[in-house]
This record gives sequence, C-alpha cells and structure tokens, in this order.
Amino acid sequence: MSISRRVVLKSSAAASTLLAAPAVLRGPAFGQSSGTVNVFAWGDYIQQNMIDAFEGETGIKVNLSTYGSNDEATQKLKASGGKGFDVIFPSITNVANYVDNGDLLLQEIDESRANVSAIIPSMYRDSIQLGGVQLGKRVAIPFDWGTEAITFDSSAMDLADADVSYGSLWAPEAKGAAAFRQKSVLMGTGLYLTANGDLESNRMYDAYKTEEDMRRIFEAVTTFIIDHKANFGAFWNNATEATNAFQQAGCTIGQTWDTTGILLNRDDAKYKYRMPKEGGLTWMDSMGIPAGAENVDQAYAFINALLTPKMGGMFASNTGYNSCVDGAALYAGEEYAKQFNEIYNTENLANLWWWQSDTPFFAAGVQEYVDRITNAA
Repeated sequence: MSISRRVVLKSSAAASTLLAAPAVLRGPAFGQSSGTVNVFAWGDYIQQNMIDAFEGETGIKVNLSTYGSNDEATQKLKASGGKGFDVIFPSITNVANYVDNGDLLLQEIDESRANVSAIIPSMYRDSIQLGGVQLGKRVAIPFDWGTEAITFDSSAMDLADADVSYGSLWAPEAKGAAAFRQKSVLMGTGLYLTANGDLESNRMYDAYKTEEDMRRIFEAVTTFIIDHKANFGAFWNNATEATNAFQQAGCTIGQTWDTTGILLNRDDAKYKYRMPKEGGLTWMDSMGIPAGAENVDQAYAFINALLTPKMGGMFASNTGYNSCVDGAALYAGEEYAKQFNEIYNTENLANLWWWQSDTPFFAAGVQEYVDRITNAA
C-alpha cells in the first residue's frame, strides 16, 4: 500500500483527531530584498542548493552556522543573550528551554509576516502543545518532522520487518555492535521493557509526569542498559557520528534518526531503516527568530522561502527528513517517495511515539542517566 504524507497526519498519535485540509498559499511571499540573514541550523539542514536558490531569488546573503544538538544550540543562544542569529531551528519540544532569567530568547512570530498557512494545518495546531507557544506567545513554527527508529545491516542481522524492536539492540548477535544516542536509548529501551511487561510507564509518558516517576522509570531502564553494556558499539550525538558508527566503527544495528538509515540505504541496500514494533520515536523541529535578531526582514524572507513546497521538497530530497509544508512531498522526487513507502505503513504510523515538551525536572534528570550510561562504557 502506498502511504502519502496525508495518511501520516491522519494516522499519527499527535494528529489522530485532526483532518488536515489542503493549505492555500496566501499571505506574504518572500519577495525581493537585500542584505544578510544569519542562520543557525542543524548541520545537515540548509544545504548549498537551498542557499543558491534563496540567494538567487532574493539577493539576500546567507551566513550559515551549524550545530549538532539541541543543548549546543540552546547554550550558545543563552551565552549571547539571544543575539548573533536571525533564524534558528530548535526541536519543538526544546523551545521551553529558550529562557534566560525569565526572558524568552525567541521573539513572538508575527503571523501576518510568516506564511504559516503553507504549513500542514494539523502540524501547526499540534505544535502548540508540543512547545511552539510559550508564555502565551507563538515563538516557533513547524519546519520538519521525522522519526528515530532502528537502522540495521541486513547482511549481518537477520531481522524481518515485523520483528524489528528496540530490544534488537540488546540481542546476543549485536554484541559490541549497537549504536545509539544515550538520551534516546532511554526512551526506546523503556518502550521495549514496557511492551514486555517488565516496566510500568504508560508507554514512557509517565516519565514526564513527576520527578518521582521519571526517576523510577529511568532507574530501571538505565540498569537494564548497563547490564547489557557488552553490546555498546558507538555513541552518537549528530547525524555524522551516527553514520560513522556504521561506516567506520563497525556497528551493525543502531537506534538512529531517519536520515541516517535512509542515506545509508541510498549508498548500500543492505542497510534498512525500520519502525520497531514498540513505535518509532517521532520529533518535530521548528523555526524561530531569536530575541536579539538584527535582520528581522531578512529572517522572515528566509522563513517564507522555506515554507514553499518547492524548497520543502528540496530539503526532503537532500536530507530524508519530512517537510511540514503542505505539498512539499510532490517536489521531493521518486527516491524519497520510494523510501517513505518502504519504511512506513498504516499500522506503524498509527503507533508513533511523539517526544513531549520538556518539563522542569526532565532535562536535568535525563542528563544524570545519560552520564551513567556514558561512564559505563
């Protein structure tokens, strides 16, 4: 069965009750301008073909800086007091951390200047409770979404699609060959233990409820992971490190972002990226304008350029991530569509697990358990 992006929205937990009506491209275009826009983005997001297209259309020069983790981006913006950049791409669940001494480090989005009607409506609405609105202000708008699931070398790991599990990381045949990001493996392994009846966690959502629940859950998960540390192959914290875990460190299975498995598969069909039966971890990244941005007109021009289906399709084709722009998939190419339909189906799209907005105790608490896993290696 061929799965469209529209099916994703109707099937996912975050949008199960929302029907995504076609967006109409109305409101401000990105137009002609001049000057500079200082962009701070994930390392693989804004590639040269996108820069060339934007600069050619607008005359605005793009100064690009990159980061590899939400923590890196947050810390840099806090250190600068919200200055130095005009557009940034925080994960929507991390937006709550963009506060310094009670002041928001992201300014309120002027929805009369940003072409938000181009965003898939259910994504725009769901982004409110995921973190896009802080202190009653819309400070971040959806940019892209994707999953974190299991990438494996099918020549080394004999796994049928229906048998793929977060527990596959801890199988005997994965000894010394499992790659993962420590924060994420806590969630994936917790979903595995919960599905097996070994952990009570309300599908890991209780970890956000109270600090007591968070510690009870992560204590059990961390103990299990450390008990299976013989399977540790490589830790990763960005897309390049995740890819290198397979290509250089000899890993044969990993809990990775979608782009890792998708791009590895493009190079060698033996690599497969599949949804585990416990549910793929699902994330949304956003666009925001820092409070101290100096080139606000150019920032809106850049944001509106990214909110066109053509640019959204270019981004999806470049990275393997999914644009939040309605109609972008039509411009992403046949390879993108083929891989999307190999990975997703109606059942696993209905079983996605969405990262939630960080609660005050969550980030600090998780870091304690991340450090314990790291130090156990």
